[in-house]
Amino acid sequence: MSETELVAETDVVATTGAAYLYGFPLVFNLDQVTRFVEEGIGAAPSAPFNHFSHSRALAGPSDDFVSVNNDTVYSIAQIDLGVGPVAFHVPDTAGRYYVMQFVDAWTDNFAYVGHRATVTAAGDYLLVAPGWSGEVPANTTLIRFPTRVGSIIGRWACDGAEDLPAVHALQDASLLTQLDGSAVPEGIPAPSAGVPAELLFLEKLRLWSQEFPPPARDVALQNSYADLGITTAGPSPYLELAADRAEALAAGVQAGEDKLTAVLRSGTSPQVNGWMLTLHLFDYNLDYFEVGALDDPQFKISDPQLRIIERAAAAKAGLWGNHAYEAAYIMTYVDNNDEQLTGSRSYQLRLPTLPPVDAFWSLTMYSLPNFYLVENPINRYSVGDRTPGLVYDADGGLTLTMSHDRPTDATAAANWLPSPSGEFRPILRMYEPREAVLDQSYTLPPITRID
Repeated sequence: MSETELVAETDVVATTGAAYLYGFPLVFNLDQVTRFVEEGIGAAPSAPFNHFSHSRALAGPSDDFVSVNNDTVYSIAQIDLGVGPVAFHVPDTAGRYYVMQFVDAWTDNFAYVGHRATVTAAGDYLLVAPGWSGEVPANTTLIRFPTRVGSIIGRWACDGAEDLPAVHALQDASLLTQLDGSAVPEGIPAPSAGVPAELLFLEKLRLWSQEFPPPARDVALQNSYADLGITTAGPSPYLELAADRAEALAAGVQAGEDKLTAVLRSGTSPQVNGWMLTLHLFDYNLDYFEVGALDDPQFKISDPQLRIIERAAAAKAGLWGNHAYEAAYIMTYVDNNDEQLTGSRSYQLRLPTLPPVDAFWSLTMYSLPNFYLVENPINRYSVGDRTPGLVYDADGGLTLTMSHDRPTDATAAANWLPSPSGEFRPILRMYEPREAVLDQSYTLPPITRID
């Protein structure tokens, strides 16, 4: 290979790696949308477009979805507005916390309905596609989707098994109705058969970025990947490639994946005592603000390059996570010695002051590398302000123990958050956080190794 050819191949690898980070949220998200429609995920059964899939229990280890929470019961609907407008009704929850989060194909959180955003009275909404025009019924709020396909991620606060019947009633009273009942959802275009597995990501990005266009601000960036085939219409350009070209593209996809893994480990968010303050991880939506979504500079990533990286990281480690003003997330991989958390050791986390929230908080355990809940002998996947039987410190604080084996001390056992045998990463969630969380004046101490 000549020097000129080597430089050209290096450029292809680098450009493809950048395209991977750009397109990862779209591809990863729509893969999950397809899973929900065709198979369901864990306790959430499959449901066709424009119908809810209701989980009937709190999530557990069988729910193989990244960073799924154990605080709320999910109601999830995949929406296809190619059928025309869809009416959406939510019931009166009588003050119970819930949120219906609206996410477009590129993972932009563009609307919220629920306790914080619209209070808890019954409400009616009309969901419409980009460019729709028409009359909105009286006493109905319009929600315009940025892309034809999007998701509603519903979460209902639940205080354990005895509270499930009340949650089920609310789920069943949440209604989606196509105004044109005979219309058939088009769904998501299928990738071309025969595309090599190592190039399937690029084929999906090509198809789906054209079917679900990005906001205007990203069109130039998307067009900059034209030489990779991303903007090619018609038959797939990845079916009959020269071997060296296919190898360079595949190497670029792998380079992008490696870069994303490194970003997740090192983080781009501020860190305090080993905790990544991912309060702005979901602030990459700069263009779409429907009901409940705050058009506020405080929740917008201004750096265009950081925005793309954060969006990819958010999708990989916490797909369908909320803005911090709805639910704030902080997480850590390391202990007080800056070493990876692992089930071969035991740890303590002392909260001298409990997280300041207007709803509730929890600390949830996840295994690595998939960020799944962890099977354990006491079926406890998170600890929070609603966990029964916790023993609080004399000063009102709380000391939690994280270990694979059950602690022998009675108080430590009462406050035990079981870990996997291997590496893990806990997430602290704070629902409707107060200003002390958002301005970062509330901080957590490090997780301390005790063995």
